[in-house]
Amino acid sequence: MWKSGDLVTRKSYGKDVCFVIVEVDAATETAILKGIDVRLMADAPYDDLAAVTEEERKEFEAHRHRVESECLRLITSRRSMEREKRSLRKETRFQSNPDFFERPGRVLHLDGDGTYLEKCLTTYRELGIRAVGKHVPEAQMPEAVTGLLQQYEPDILIITGHDGVIRKGKSWADIGNYRNSGNFVKAVMNARKHERNMDDLVIIAGACQSHFEAILDAGANFASSPQRIMIHALDPVFIAEKIAFTPVNETINVYDVVRSTYTGTDGIGGLESRGKYRLGLPKSLYE
Repeated sequence: MWKSGDLVTRKSYGKDVCFVIVEVDAATETAILKGIDVRLMADAPYDDLAAVTEEERKEFEAHRHRVESECLRLITSRRSMEREKRSLRKETRFQSNPDFFERPGRVLHLDGDGTYLEKCLTTYRELGIRAVGKHVPEAQMPEAVTGLLQQYEPDILIITGHDGVIRKGKSWADIGNYRNSGNFVKAVMNARKHERNMDDLVIIAGACQSHFEAILDAGANFASSPQRIMIHALDPVFIAEKIAFTPVNETINVYDVVRSTYTGTDGIGGLESRGKYRLGLPKSLYE
């Protein structure tokens, strides 16, 4: 008998994704599943589930490590090139007084999954990004977002968690066929009521298989998922990093932003937006 907490794969999908069971319905013999590494919620009948062996678990972990390491390597490489450009910019603007300081954009991250949120916060710290994270269930995000924006006044807002198409064979244009896209849309709309300017508040929203068009139309700068595919747990963080470290007087190249993610343009798309990185002076003596 399956139970909450079991690690499983789906036989009908070739055991491609590792899930944890979050709920079981003994009456219908159906389990609700949550992706370990991808932001996907799904359901499956008991007879489609297969327990993850220790060897398979290690293979999934190794794959996750390779994916994250490659994304971080690309970011480090890009950062190195941009650091040279910024160095020239600093010399030009502060050549008479080199006592400047740097201030990348600030992030407020709302996540429906507490485990993913902790992983994201760790990555923000590794990337030198000031971030506040709040674990908020997707259904509560529309109500919670305004108060959190008023409290933290971030430069970048991330609204994410789990999503997925729930009715096979139905129209992907119908937002009613998604687990949480409607909640993401409402949260983005409420955030835009707080700050309508898309350059003052950059919004990144969505999860696996989310209704990309509806989320973008609601006011997000970047959204998932154009091809209704699964996105990696850290993809929103990699988008935020590029925005946070792009100078405020520059428009972000959309392709460069999306290229920073694991899933690319199939998983995330968006609109031209301004960066949030600023230089200032003088450097404080008391920090």
